Amino acid sequence: MFLILLRRDLALLAPGGARGGAGLVFAFFLAVAILYPFAVGPDAALLRRTGPAMLWIAALLAAILPLDRLVAADLEAGVLDQFTLRGIGEETAMASRLIAHWCGFAPILLLACLPGAALFNLDRATLVTVLLGLLAGTPGLAAIGLVIAALMAGLRAGAALAGLLLLPLAVPILIFGAGSLSTGGESGIALAAALSLALCAIAPFAAGAAIRAAREG
Repeated sequence: MFLILLRRDLALLAPGGARGGAGLVFAFFLAVAILYPFAVGPDAALLRRTGPAMLWIAALLAAILPLDRLVAADLEAGVLDQFTLRGIGEETAMASRLIAHWCGFAPILLLACLPGAALFNLDRATLVTVLLGLLAGTPGLAAIGLVIAALMAGLRAGAALAGLLLLPLAVPILIFGAGSLSTGGESGIALAAALSLALCAIAPFAAGAAIRAAREG
């Protein structure tokens, strides 16, 4: 049953899916990366030094975009109620949604880092550190985003509030992930991965409880 659910969610949220916004995520990430040199000037050394952190900021902002498509539409359409009637718990549905959500935006962000790194003239070692950091941190961003989307699903201005909530909650991942660039890589990436693992373990239960609360409210 879980695999059937996951296949449905991937068809909706993965790149090319009915609710997939891969092109928008890719374009937004590159837009932020392109605008940054206009703000700080054409100093190549400055861009090379601050570019990796800017890629992390661009990734964090781009991760906000899919949140309004994660839970609200299914809650309004009664899809989640149908799952419950068929014996599928909210936690199971949210675990499937978490995997599909990550598949929908994280690989696109990693791909967008390649032209982004070229814009900042980053060397190969720095680019690899950025990619590994994002690979470790994006599951945590997906987990936070899912919980926020579930909490905001029943609110009229939920999409706008979701972005405001995600940014401060993602600060620890940003610190560990982007911090790996200054500490040499391994320790920061390991901490970002550990934090992501913990968030992914908690997120389906927290999101499931939020959906039940929204349904009862």
